This record gives sequence, structure tokens and C-alpha cells, in this order.
Amino acid sequence: MNTQVRSGEDRHIPFRSSRYFCVGNKWYFTTREGFDSGPFASRERAEIGLKRFLHVVKLLPEESQVH
Repeated sequence: MNTQVRSGEDRHIPFRSSRYFCVGNKWYFTTREGFDSGPFASRERAEIGLKRFLHVVKLLPEESQVH
């Protein structure tokens, strides 16, 4: 479990689990906001999907980003 404090969090560290999960033979990723994305053919594809998602979020204007 990662116990590093993230931007926007106070000292209380919430429980963290993997962002990736498998249902049947399909893989998904989840965000802090509870958004699930998928299905992907493999965990590796889900990891690429999450990287792309985070890249797009960084391109959004600050007021559009979910905190």
C-alpha cells in the first residue's frame, strides 16, 4: 500500500488499493473520483489507458479539473 501524501490531501492518509481490476478476462482502471474505464484486453493496456487519461486531465483548464 502506498502511504505517500498526495497533493490536496491532509495528513490523514486514506486506504489505497490498486487502480486496476479484472472482471472475467477484461481489465479496467479506476480514478480517485470513482470513474471506471474499460474494458481493456490486458492489464498492460489498462495501464496505457490510465496514462492517456491522466495526460488529458493535465491538459484541461484548472477550473475544469476534478479535485
